[in-house]
Amino acid sequence: MKGYAGKYLIVDLSKGKTSVGRVDESMALNYIGGYGFGARTLYDMLPNPAQVDPLSPENVLIWWTGPLAGTLSSAGNKYSVFAKSPLTGIFGFGISSGLFASEFKSAGWDGIVFTGRAEKPVYLMVDDDNVELRDASQLWGRTTWETEEMIKEELGDESFTVASIGPAGERMVKLANITNERNRQVGRCGLGAVMGSKNLKAVAIRGTGDVEVADIEGLVRFVADLNERCQGPATEKYRIYGTPANILVHNKLGCLPSYNFQRGTFEYAEEVSGEMMLKTHVKKIIACAGCPIACDHVNQARELYSGAISSVDYESLALLGPNCGIGSLDVITKAVEICDTLGVDTISAGNVVGWAMECYEKGILSKDEADGIDLRFGNGEALLEALRRLCLKEGKLGNLLAEGVRRASQILGRGSERFAVHCKGLEWAAYELRSLQTSTLGFAVSNRGADYLRSGSYQVDVKGQVDRLRLDRSRGKIVYEGENLYAVIDSLIICKFTRGIFKSADELARLYTLVTGLSMTGEQIIKAGERIHNLARCFNVKCGISRKDDYPPPRAFEDPLPDDVVKGAVIKREEYEEALDGYYECRGWSKDGIPTKRKLLELGLVKEAEEVGVEA
Repeated sequence: MKGYAGKYLIVDLSKGKTSVGRVDESMALNYIGGYGFGARTLYDMLPNPAQVDPLSPENVLIWWTGPLAGTLSSAGNKYSVFAKSPLTGIFGFGISSGLFASEFKSAGWDGIVFTGRAEKPVYLMVDDDNVELRDASQLWGRTTWETEEMIKEELGDESFTVASIGPAGERMVKLANITNERNRQVGRCGLGAVMGSKNLKAVAIRGTGDVEVADIEGLVRFVADLNERCQGPATEKYRIYGTPANILVHNKLGCLPSYNFQRGTFEYAEEVSGEMMLKTHVKKIIACAGCPIACDHVNQARELYSGAISSVDYESLALLGPNCGIGSLDVITKAVEICDTLGVDTISAGNVVGWAMECYEKGILSKDEADGIDLRFGNGEALLEALRRLCLKEGKLGNLLAEGVRRASQILGRGSERFAVHCKGLEWAAYELRSLQTSTLGFAVSNRGADYLRSGSYQVDVKGQVDRLRLDRSRGKIVYEGENLYAVIDSLIICKFTRGIFKSADELARLYTLVTGLSMTGEQIIKAGERIHNLARCFNVKCGISRKDDYPPPRAFEDPLPDDVVKGAVIKREEYEEALDGYYECRGWSKDGIPTKRKLLELGLVKEAEEVGVEA
């Protein structure tokens, strides 16, 4: 079995001891890697997840690569992290890129499983087979950027790659992320807070080995063809503008979230567009390891906050910009820098601050509760100060926002819950709810909460392949098929920007076979994706998730959009119910959203059928 290292590291932080686990062929074929391995190990290691406090030593923190990491495969150097999420209380999952995954695999490891809690701050050093827990007391309180530099200096080798948490993770802010190589993040679900709860400041890895593949000549030919396709029209906008190219596209369609999702257009969209960003703020364009696309656009502030520097993607730009009424690229660049260095997810941060701004303007959140900040939409200084306080859990406002938008709205009360835009506790990303209705269904049924990365269902809306201002039963099949495919992509783990490059599932299976030597057809690999998705749903069912949780927030049903291009757009509840029924039918789940025994047995999930499955 090639591609895989065949082993993973088990780190008991409470005892300060390490051991080795094995990856066998059955696990590889059934769960592929990444998302699949994470779902399998999280389900097995937390048999009663509803009883586990996500910030207790009983939670686990699981890191996996995919079989493509460390090989010459295009855009396949990614790693994934899993835990029960402190933000949502359910299946927590995030992916990052850069060099980290390649070093991970080159060191001879497929993954790491952390258990327990260290008595004092530590970081894990992995130098091939040399594994050591080292004192991190001197790193505690440092930013992610400072931590990376200090660890490399201590180890005396710049070739180590470092993934760390900032002060937000240390303080167990529920939006805390994990950062590697300054501007790559495991962003969502608050997994940085789980690291902080375990007194784990960082992981530093260096690998000097080679990753063997089954058919190197065939892989070289296959990847050469993929790389040529990656230079075609499917990725052109990402190469030129990065994902901020979507700002003007979405604004024209009325699906750019503005003023805490009250509107779908923004009057200053031109000023914060990808086109303007490239013209005035982009300092350099960089690529992840082994990626021929190079979508990462690094910005530098010009006038306000001169010297501030950060990678600004569409999600960060839209949520910290239009969603907070901000029309300044300087302010947005600085806002992303604050989030990256102190260590929080920009999507969740922009969402929860936008909620606070709406509450402030409506008189629900007082100036005293906002720590004296004039928290109006469009106030750049207020945004930056709110973010700083959030990251540090400082003051009344910081402690409130650090809980995430669902819990913050419950604490504040006074009707503020109606303006909290989330699903299952995960803040909604930068896709409008009412003007991209297939997308909204995909967000709402996702295993980790409001999530655009698990089905890609927004694509049919944006491309005009369906009527995006209504729903019907057929949308369930679109989401179902997208989720199965994306589960494969997230298990291999490949960048989503290559999704239009692969011509079919057969090509994904072909790539898997060239790397691993394990025979796989397109039909089999999609079936693996379906198995993985169902396994994660089973974990969530154990956490109490059912149909009642698969709905968008009230704003989707109750607040018609005011924008001319989509004026009056709102989701009709009866249409949503019909689409949700269609989705469950495709999935083979009950009307209440629970996987049936028949479906789970069909997928080979025998234990899950006994523990979770219901009769058809």
